[in-house]
Amino acid sequence: MKFINGYWLLQDGVTQHAATQLYDYRITSQKLTLFLPTIPVTNKGNTLNGTLITIEITSPRTDMIKITAYHHKGGLPQYPVFQLNQDFPPVTIEENQQQICFVSGKTSVVIPKSGPFAMNFYYDGHKMTSSSNHSTAYLCKDGQPYMKEELSLDVGEQIYGLGERFTAFVKNGQSVDIWNEDGGTCSEQAYKNIPFYISSKGYGVFVNHPERVSYEIASEKVNRVQFSVEGEQIEYIIIGANHPQNALIRYTDLTGKPALPPAWSFGLWLSTSFLTNYDESTVMEFIDGMLQRNIPLDVFHFDCCWMEEYEWCNFIWNRKTFPNPKRMLENIHKRGLKVCVWINPYIGQKSPLFDEGMQHGYFVKNQQGGIWQWDLWQAGMALVDFTNPDATAWYLSKLEALLDMGVDCFKTDFGERIPTDVVYYDGSDPKKMHNYYSFLYNQAVYKLLQTKCGKGEAVLFARSATAGGQQFPVHWGGDCTSQYTSMAESLRGGLSFALSGFGFWSHDIGGFEDGCTPDIYKRWTQFGLLSSHSRYHSSGEYKVPWIYDKEAVDVCRTFTQLKINLMPYLYRCAVETSQLGIPMMRPMLLEFPEDETCLYLDRQYMLGDSLLVAPIFQSSGEVSYYLPQGNWTNLFTGEIKCGGRWYRETYDYLTMPLLVRQDSVLVMGAHQSFADYDYTKQVMIHVYGFQNPQVKTIPIYNSKGQQAATITIDCKDGDIHVICDGLTEETIIIHEP
Repeated sequence: MKFINGYWLLQDGVTQHAATQLYDYRITSQKLTLFLPTIPVTNKGNTLNGTLITIEITSPRTDMIKITAYHHKGGLPQYPVFQLNQDFPPVTIEENQQQICFVSGKTSVVIPKSGPFAMNFYYDGHKMTSSSNHSTAYLCKDGQPYMKEELSLDVGEQIYGLGERFTAFVKNGQSVDIWNEDGGTCSEQAYKNIPFYISSKGYGVFVNHPERVSYEIASEKVNRVQFSVEGEQIEYIIIGANHPQNALIRYTDLTGKPALPPAWSFGLWLSTSFLTNYDESTVMEFIDGMLQRNIPLDVFHFDCCWMEEYEWCNFIWNRKTFPNPKRMLENIHKRGLKVCVWINPYIGQKSPLFDEGMQHGYFVKNQQGGIWQWDLWQAGMALVDFTNPDATAWYLSKLEALLDMGVDCFKTDFGERIPTDVVYYDGSDPKKMHNYYSFLYNQAVYKLLQTKCGKGEAVLFARSATAGGQQFPVHWGGDCTSQYTSMAESLRGGLSFALSGFGFWSHDIGGFEDGCTPDIYKRWTQFGLLSSHSRYHSSGEYKVPWIYDKEAVDVCRTFTQLKINLMPYLYRCAVETSQLGIPMMRPMLLEFPEDETCLYLDRQYMLGDSLLVAPIFQSSGEVSYYLPQGNWTNLFTGEIKCGGRWYRETYDYLTMPLLVRQDSVLVMGAHQSFADYDYTKQVMIHVYGFQNPQVKTIPIYNSKGQQAATITIDCKDGDIHVICDGLTEETIIIHEP
């Protein structure tokens, strides 16, 4: 939100009271409190009839500094709040005549005692950012109170993250509101808004507010990141680090690690699509058609129309199209597939569940005490109130019946269009609940799956999210169009999402809206099967490959089998994602922050730590991509390319730029039917370009996420020795050039 007119003036209707000087302070064992007048105090009379901003400095975890700034402290507590893993480590607070220094681990904030007020933040002695004179302020805009903060940007410093945003990858110059919306992938709106950003200098900043947070990133003031919230208080956490991977590790220490999805979820998902006409025979025809063409398939997804129209959600199979759903699910399972069904938290008025939920008070209420309803999406729909434990249990009981019938997982759609003129069961602030609703919704369904299916088997396909939602994977990118521009914007959104703490992500292969051409289908298939999770889905069009052309079948088979072959490598990366919080699909800057070219790249990415993927966004097959320093090997052709330069090449539909990083160990399996198999049997170990004296140990995990084997590479004097522990005798070791 913008408050100023140019650099010197405030906008009409805006008043500002900004922290000007440090007048007094208090030190306790764990907290530093600062008292900051908003006008210079030159005599005692200046202390009367004025505004005093108070800042409390604490440390929620090592190397994190929390700043809580407020004007009036005495408001009622407001809920919900983010669930944070805070352990409040020991801190050091030192002072001398010139300054006060608050230290947590290697992270510190230094406040000068005299002169204009400032807070300077350091990591390991190097300055990260600062809040300078007038940066912390209480404002009123047209009668509405706000608190805001401004943090400095260095020359050349870039900002990333803030959720799954489809605008430019580098956020400098953008105004961003953290406010979940169902806006598709072609607008500035986003389904998943996360009040956390990462700097190219390696540190992170988390604004600890679930409600709307408004950012001006090198926009209102071109050398600052400004963020503001409504009300009398603002709280943010500086996460000290000098590498973006470390910032993500610490941020997910605070807000939760991504759970490890089951191995089968990494295989290919096929959907009925949204508004298509389908019944049991259509479903089985598609499944059998994929298997007959030797295309591995792991999950079949039933979208909205598995239920009757106007009754979403009633959680009852449409008996006109699915007369015996239990038998159908058994037949699908016999083919080795899992089953996913579409749900959302809305109950249409025609649904038999509407009266039941209304009678028991399970829905969010309007301000008059009745049920909040509208007609956008489902006629007369109501919204399940997940702040009510009984309502949550009631909702989950309907899902539990589906699990008992044979459903394996849920696509938790929607959760973004959440009203603010409503009343919640537990008295939650509806403005804070707008984004946070997505957390409660997905958390409830995910925990049910953990209880019913086991912790290692739980997986969602979710669209909405807020901070902490990474604990309930997987998320997908929402409603994109079937164009190359939309394919590219989906990737941008996924890379921003990856820099927001989320480890696993997918998108609609071929695009959701509009018709998909054979060309788009084949190129998006390449990209989709080299994403963490892979699903064909659409609005009104089937997405089986044979409706496009014969080559589409070959492309689908080739890249699905490739992904399954890569599962020993991919699942090792997935386990590390769940342990550390570093995403599987990594923006180039996450692996190569020292390479300035990588700071801007948003049309290629690293899949794990060893594979570089450059999707093709041209019908001509042309692609430009950049290789950082080192030797890179094309996985398809074996050709070695030198890094530190750009390449422009043309590819057919069965190949693309997929390059292996120097000093990599790529473990591949021989299985080609399903993603869940024994990753220690009949594996091929590809050793790429080890040149320097080094010893490198690579773990191999089984499909339950347990370490089952290790590979040690010992490179010395030009000789490479590979030592395997826990692998079968069928192991093949291949020394790549």
